[in-house]
Amino acid sequence: MGKRRKARECAIQCLYQWDMTGSDVGSILAGYWEAHPSSPEVAEFSEHLVRGTLAHVEQIDPLIAAQAEHWRVDRIGKVERSILRLGAYELLYESNTPKAVVIDEAIEISKRFCGPDAGHFVNGVLDGIREKLDSSGSDAAPTEPA
Repeated sequence: MGKRRKARECAIQCLYQWDMTGSDVGSILAGYWEAHPSSPEVAEFSEHLVRGTLAHVEQIDPLIAAQAEHWRVDRIGKVERSILRLGAYELLYESNTPKAVVIDEAIEISKRFCGPDAGHFVNGVLDGIREKLDSSGSDAAPTEPA
């Protein structure tokens, strides 16, 4: 497994813990690395993803809800929701990673953590977000409210 995949998996576990507990992200990350030591590269990229996702969760969740037909975001399983949030964050704000790679990574991680059928749901939601971004004619992230 590559370092970036490992970092994404670590990030999803931290996002899941945040979703379950609402604890401070700094405490979650510190506890995670204490229990799961990793290379500096993995930890750095993972923390970047976690902090970025949580900084934009209020912009990300409505995008997920718009693509997850007949599902409210709070009704999506917490693991799937963490994967979708991370994937949406990367699609919106991490322009250095190709969108196809973001979606493929999310699908593979969902299969590992949630089972083989979860990949279809994750793919549908993230591909819908990707299409919406592509149709807007911009790869830029949505602007922050003033």
